[in-house]
Amino acid sequence: MLRLDNENSVMDQLEVHISSLVVHARPGHLQTVKNNIERLPGIEIHGESDSGKLVVVLETQNQSYITDVIEQINNFEYVLSTALVYHQIEYLDA
Repeated sequence: MLRLDNENSVMDQLEVHISSLVVHARPGHLQTVKNNIERLPGIEIHGESDSGKLVVVLETQNQSYITDVIEQINNFEYVLSTALVYHQIEYLDA
């Protein structure tokens, strides 16, 4: 739970955004898409299917990077779609 007292204010905390994406790519080009995704910072691929779907986890300190990554992945050749399926914000003491 987020505390808003003087000992632990929001200003004294760092945000960590944890997000999960499902990327759907053309199955015959899955390795190319995986290589492109793995070049992006803060991203790990945690699963894949023969039908061209990837489970991707992203950790970052700001929310805008998440939307930037989704747009970047969507623009990769052979990517059909990218969907945000999970987003959580953790607060860490500075």
